[in-house]
Amino acid sequence: MNTAAPKGRVAIVYHPGKVELDELKAAVAAAVDKHGWGEVEWWETTKDDPGEGPAREAVARGATMVVACGGDGTVRAAATGLRDTGASLGVIPLGTGNLLARNLKLPLNMEEAVDAVFGGQDAAIDLCTAAVTRPDGSSERFDFVVMAGVGVDAQMIVNTDDELKRKVGFLAYGVAIAKSLAGGNRIRAEYRIDGGQPEKTRVHSLIGGNCGELVGGLPLLPDAQANDGIFDLVFIRPTGVFGWAQIAGRLIRQAGEKVRRRLTRSSAPVTGGAQDLSSLRYLSGTHLEATLKHPEVFEVDGEEIGQVTAFNISIDPGGLVVCQSSPPPVEEPGEVA
Repeated sequence: MNTAAPKGRVAIVYHPGKVELDELKAAVAAAVDKHGWGEVEWWETTKDDPGEGPAREAVARGATMVVACGGDGTVRAAATGLRDTGASLGVIPLGTGNLLARNLKLPLNMEEAVDAVFGGQDAAIDLCTAAVTRPDGSSERFDFVVMAGVGVDAQMIVNTDDELKRKVGFLAYGVAIAKSLAGGNRIRAEYRIDGGQPEKTRVHSLIGGNCGELVGGLPLLPDAQANDGIFDLVFIRPTGVFGWAQIAGRLIRQAGEKVRRRLTRSSAPVTGGAQDLSSLRYLSGTHLEATLKHPEVFEVDGEEIGQVTAFNISIDPGGLVVCQSSPPPVEEPGEVA
């Protein structure tokens, strides 16, 4: 038993449909004793509140760490509740995508994740916000930690068969991606970055992200880092089957180049400028304003939030503290392995 003074109070925010509660409680009790934490409170998420309220209330009651146990929706909601509070977010990934955990190289095994959370160290990452306008003129704000946008990412979620997802896990997304590649460059948008001149474009997908890895390890935004104070954007504009083949080849090349530059400790970006294809354009910034000609389905961190006619993306540098493995991974937060 650890006899040192307790590190602090912990709140476990869990999705009841994702966890084996007795197993999780046993693992948490062992990790708390091993690493010397104090009181643990348990908060169950609901359909009406997937984690934001419990996370905020737990901090108000004195929790210094809130552990999100569930899928990407639970993690995103808890992160929203912890924004700029200084309390740390622990992640026990129990979903299908587990996007933040994959991008930050956190353990995906439940018991290993529990031990890493209670024995880890805190690091600040950025938190993004998407302010969207609905077709009826109403507006909403959604914080996110990985990616948001319109096109293949959002369409993939709409096209994912829930029954297939339950049977084969993240492989179901492969089927959904294949369905989502159809439709051509039908999204018409006007956008500007960091207050610059407005530009018009026609794309298949427009996605902004603070982390770069999509489901299945696809490095959609290979230069994205979770703690660099900017978000990355990708404009996907294929021309037919050849265009998609060209994009696929470039993504594979970029993944390899990412690894090579990490091994050689090169800080040069993988994307941008003359390196980009006309069908795969990359930009970065701290504020994006985009207006769509027609309503499109919007996605934040793997969750479809309905149709929008406009969206702004902004970033809060260091707005979220995340408990990471100790010692930390070799990769910088947000890098693709």
